Amino acid sequence: MNTKIKQVAGFLISSAILILLDQWTKSLAVQYLKDQPGKPIIDGVFELLYSENRGAAFSILQGRQGFLFVITAVVLIFVGYILVKMPARRRYLPLMACLVLLFSGAVGNMIDRLSQGYVVDFLYFSLINFPIFNVADIYVTSAAALSLILMLWYYKEEELEVFSFSAKHHSRKESES
Repeated sequence: MNTKIKQVAGFLISSAILILLDQWTKSLAVQYLKDQPGKPIIDGVFELLYSENRGAAFSILQGRQGFLFVITAVVLIFVGYILVKMPARRRYLPLMACLVLLFSGAVGNMIDRLSQGYVVDFLYFSLINFPIFNVADIYVTSAAALSLILMLWYYKEEELEVFSFSAKHHSRKESES
C-alpha cells in the first residue's frame, strides 16, 4: 500500500477513535452529571460539573454559532492542506499527532454544536476556578502546545518549507529533482 494512503488512513482511524472517545465522555456527562451537583474527584481542586457552553473556548463568543462554524471550517481546511502536503516520513509523525488532535477536537465540538446547539463541558478545576472544559478541548489545547514546541525546537525551517504557499519553494523542489 502507498505510504501516503497509509498516512491518511492512520490519520482517519486515529481521529475517529479520538472523536468517539470525546463523544462517549460527553454522553456520560449528560447521563450522570446533568441536573446534578458537581462530583468532586479531588476535593477543592478538581470536579466533574455539567455545563452547556454556547460559545467557544472559555465561553467566549456566546451565541455566535455561525462564526464558530466558519472558524471550524477554516481549521479543518488548514488541517487538510497540511495533511496533503506532509511528507509520509517518520520525522513528521509528531506533527501528524498534532493534526489528529486538532482535527478530532474541532470535529468533536462541532458535532455538539450541530446536534444540540451547544457543547457539553464537564471537567472543572475548582481550585483556580478554571473554565469548565471537555475532552475535545484537551485535544485542541494539546495540539496547540505540542505544535508550538515542535516548531520552536524540533523541526528545522527547511523541513517546514514543504507547507509553504510560495512558488519559490515549489520551483526549488522541482529543480532538485
